[in-house]
Amino acid sequence: MRGIAALSLPARIFVAIAVAVVTVGVAFHVAMVFLQTAPDNTISKRHADVVDSYVYPEFERNWKLFAPNPLQQNVAVHARATVAKEDGGTETTGWVNLSAMDGEAIDGNPAPSHTQQNELRRAWEFYVDNHDEKGKPYGLRGRLSEQYIKRIVMLRFGSELNGGSVERVQVRSAVTPVAPPKWSEEKADLRTQYSVQPWWQVTSADLPGGAK
Repeated sequence: MRGIAALSLPARIFVAIAVAVVTVGVAFHVAMVFLQTAPDNTISKRHADVVDSYVYPEFERNWKLFAPNPLQQNVAVHARATVAKEDGGTETTGWVNLSAMDGEAIDGNPAPSHTQQNELRRAWEFYVDNHDEKGKPYGLRGRLSEQYIKRIVMLRFGSELNGGSVERVQVRSAVTPVAPPKWSEEKADLRTQYSVQPWWQVTSADLPGGAK
């Protein structure tokens, strides 16, 4: 087999450039993940913002699978929007259950995508872990989690909704405890608890394609 040697000179140059780009990309990814997981050191401290902005939330590792106390509640994420009408008025939409949308997409699907199963759920966990009870973000990670949630919401809603332009969005969680088994004597309050977050202004960066 003659392999690459059989290619023309331009083709060999292209292959060499492609290999170099892939190699650099892989090396950069490995370096970012290593710096994020390694014990604190001079490099990771100096470039913490760059490392965190790259790793979170897509490449974050999570060990909750091995937790001794598994999650005993169902968490749904809802969203609504303020829409600016052409006549100068505004409208606030009703709450939309984004988690239910994912559930409907997964139901009956023998091979649901990773996005359908985990994108919204992991984004909300990332948001909750990096905000206080009043919805105030903890530094860079908190701000990144807000941007991530907003982009997911805008992917679902689109920039135009109910005959107007989406100006602001708001999210809330709906937490419902899982009922104990029938044979258990445990008593539980099964009422759904809501946690409403502040309104967020929508910018061009939050829209699909990054442009309004």
